[in-house]
Amino acid sequence: MIEQDTIKLLRECDAGVKMGVSSIDDVLEYVGNEEFKKLLTDCKEEHEKLDREIQEQLDKYQDDGKEPAAIAKGMSWLKTNIMLAMKESDHTIADLMTDGCNMGVKSLNKYLNKYEAADEFSKDIAKRLINLEEKLVIDIRGYL
Repeated sequence: MIEQDTIKLLRECDAGVKMGVSSIDDVLEYVGNEEFKKLLTDCKEEHEKLDREIQEQLDKYQDDGKEPAAIAKGMSWLKTNIMLAMKESDHTIADLMTDGCNMGVKSLNKYLNKYEAADEFSKDIAKRLINLEEKLVIDIRGYL
């Protein structure tokens, strides 16, 4: 049970990290404020560091990980492009990123509860990803 929950939690973290990187990539070119751009870039780099850790763990279990759900990724891309087409601004980007981070935090907490038999290292990765998302929401409040 521990190994299965560990793999399942790592897969969800993998999908979450990939979704976060993709979302930041989708908006980065539209950010006007350099400090805001740096916050997003730094957050993306932290996501990529976590992704490397996740991949290392998944490799130990000979698991390929998980891509974000195509529908979720498509809906995110669509919402981003529609909102930016209506009003391209740092405010819009901060709003989109806040919504995305909040959804990620909610999902990851759900998976932490669901896969409670996962090993502590994997739980720690999930918690660090949650903290990263929560920190970004706080850091970008000034752009809302």
